[in-house]
Amino acid sequence: MTIAPSPVPVPCTEIDQSRLYDLYSTVPTAAEYEETLRMEERWINPIAEGYRRTAPRFASHTELLRELSAFLSREGMAASDDHRFLAEEATLDQFKVVVAEFAKDGLTESLNLLPVVPRLPYRAGMAVFRVLIDELGCGNDDMAHSELYRELLRELEMPTDAEAYREGYSPQSHAYVNMFHWLASRAPSPEYFLGGYAYFEASVLYGFRSFAQAARRLGLVSGKYYTEHLYIDTYHSKHMRVAIRETAAERGIDLAKVWAGVELTSAIVGDATETAISLARKAGSA
Repeated sequence: MTIAPSPVPVPCTEIDQSRLYDLYSTVPTAAEYEETLRMEERWINPIAEGYRRTAPRFASHTELLRELSAFLSREGMAASDDHRFLAEEATLDQFKVVVAEFAKDGLTESLNLLPVVPRLPYRAGMAVFRVLIDELGCGNDDMAHSELYRELLRELEMPTDAEAYREGYSPQSHAYVNMFHWLASRAPSPEYFLGGYAYFEASVLYGFRSFAQAARRLGLVSGKYYTEHLYIDTYHSKHMRVAIRETAAERGIDLAKVWAGVELTSAIVGDATETAISLARKAGSA
């Protein structure tokens, strides 16, 4: 099996990501729905289709999951000076820039993913639901990941209302949130979500390491938001693999779309993370 070169993603700056975020957050009129479709056609739909066309021809979902493990291993070992900077050098003010960039996601975490559950076969949907209810603190307000993010924001003396982070932040940070909404509710097939979220839950195990190290180095008590992910997402990544297997068993699965979800999510998450840390670096040199 060979993996074709990935297409170049369509820049998220091609559209007004803040506007798309607003559209995803409301019940649209007919005109607003048409506007949403136009934005998706200019941005995320071409990315997904490009990755689908160049996806490897996997013989089975088992082969895809093996390649996903290899993909994650390669990505996890890739050196990133931005992550090193965040872990070892970022000041408190620079760290706050990064926290602000991801606040829209942290304050609404997993809520926009719930619509994917009924789109999946029953057993696959239940595997995903186990992940999501964990993200929501199993009904315990204090343990919901969004509340852990509020605790972090309170300690940093930053606003705790998601509305405060709608304007003045990078298109990449809006695209990060919009992508999850698209995967769960807007993608033409839930396979994109299965691949994207299977990747994401596993990638957090190395992606959040620099965030957790920075919070610890800076003496923040509320770094639990990051350490909780490092602890629980091994469990979550296993359940996402279960969801892929159950979908394949119950009704068959389009593996090219699953893989497209992997690459799409990796590209958009990586872009948002590198942008946030770059903005933090610039803030420190201003």
